[in-house]
Amino acid sequence: MSQSPLVTRSEIRKRKEEQERLAEEQRRAAERAYEKREKEISNVYRKELKKNKPVTKSRSSERVKQKERSSFLNKAIIIVLLLLIVVMLLVFFV
Repeated sequence: MSQSPLVTRSEIRKRKEEQERLAEEQRRAAERAYEKREKEISNVYRKELKKNKPVTKSRSSERVKQKERSSFLNKAIIIVLLLLIVVMLLVFFV
């Protein structure tokens, strides 16, 4: 009477395949969790970069621009007033 083995080769192979499948699923789940965490971290830093934009303007340059704009507008107003006065003189005295 020969004794049959307690666990057959096919049973061992099935168990091994099942363990490999479970290990692969766990690895994928861990990888997904890692990628999700990385994405959250990168979003935080992206928001920080948006908040702290580098300064490209200075007060002095803005003041110079404002002064130039102001002088241009003043000149334009003076020219328009002079033209208006000329038109009014032509209308009243001609």
